[in-house]
Amino acid sequence: MMFETLRPYLYVIFLQFGNAGLVIIAKAALNHGMNHYTFATYRNLIATLVIAPFALVFERKGRPKLTVSIFLKIMLLGFLEPVVDQNLYYAGMKYTTATFAVAMTNIIPAMTFLMAWICRMEKVNIKKLHSIGKIVGTLVTVGGAMIMTVVVGPTIGLPWTKGSTSAHQQQSTTHVSPEDNIKGSMFVIIGCLSWSCFYIIQAITLKTYPAELSLTALVCAAGTLQGSIVTVIAEKGNNEAWRLHWDAGLMTMVYGGVICSGLGYYLSGIIMKAKGPVFVTAFSPLSMVIVVVLGSFVLAEKLNLGRVLGAVVIVIGLYLVIWGKSKDESQSTSKCDPDDVPPLDHQQIPMTVSSTRFGKQDNDSVLIAIPPTDETVKKINCK
Repeated sequence: MMFETLRPYLYVIFLQFGNAGLVIIAKAALNHGMNHYTFATYRNLIATLVIAPFALVFERKGRPKLTVSIFLKIMLLGFLEPVVDQNLYYAGMKYTTATFAVAMTNIIPAMTFLMAWICRMEKVNIKKLHSIGKIVGTLVTVGGAMIMTVVVGPTIGLPWTKGSTSAHQQQSTTHVSPEDNIKGSMFVIIGCLSWSCFYIIQAITLKTYPAELSLTALVCAAGTLQGSIVTVIAEKGNNEAWRLHWDAGLMTMVYGGVICSGLGYYLSGIIMKAKGPVFVTAFSPLSMVIVVVLGSFVLAEKLNLGRVLGAVVIVIGLYLVIWGKSKDESQSTSKCDPDDVPPLDHQQIPMTVSSTRFGKQDNDSVLIAIPPTDETVKKINCK
């Protein structure tokens, strides 16, 4: 019983550690020339090959029928995250840093909440404080993202990054023009928006296709197909981009395919069936903290004041969203919401009145108003 309660939290923490690890090794691989187009394609191919056998074995009897509507949703899912998000996110990371890229993922919970609200998957009552908190938190989170994008400020040197002259530091701290920095930031933001849309569509699809393993395998296969088309167009004539080497790029593809695409999509599906899509994204600050620490050690990345301020604002906004969401869950599990109880003179009590008519039992179901009206009194007295 305790494990069932803690399972969503354990799964989502695992996802954040997995995503943080991928950001670090992917940034290192990108610094050494990894192509983000082929990375996304091979990553989803590996995920398909790993997850498909489990889906065939464990869901061979309970797999729903693949309708045209579900097929179109799967193709959309395969385009949103495996193609759009992964390509734009890692293309943007080339122009920025791993710390910046993962910090921007903190806007995903607010974006997911906003879209869930639009799709009526989240209830919002502007008369309630926690609902206002969710709305304000969404706006604050987006504002924090803009601060991280526009404001630079002085560099904040950490003790273990000062005086470092290693090759990977020089590569990761290459002078980037303001135009490239803004372009990379926009790539990351659009990728995060696509990621949020993916979570919403995944939650909708699971309602009519509740087979997490099969859905994961199909989404990764769709992403592989569409990603291959995008890569062929983008890297036309560049056959070298498809060549695999025993290097950090291959390790990144395997890690990303197994941990972040395969297990990631599967576990997020399980979590959102119990807690909803907003909960899946609510622990993003954890991965940011992990990447900040590891990025400074492994990649010798330095922080600036603008990114620190933006990250703080994002975390504050995210806290408001999570706080409002937790209040919604606590009220939904309670027996009743005091704000939803009608006034006393508008309440009605259902009642079944039994009587015998012509030798047969007759049951009349009526609603007894408080206070009772003349009509209900006459009905009870069979008049």
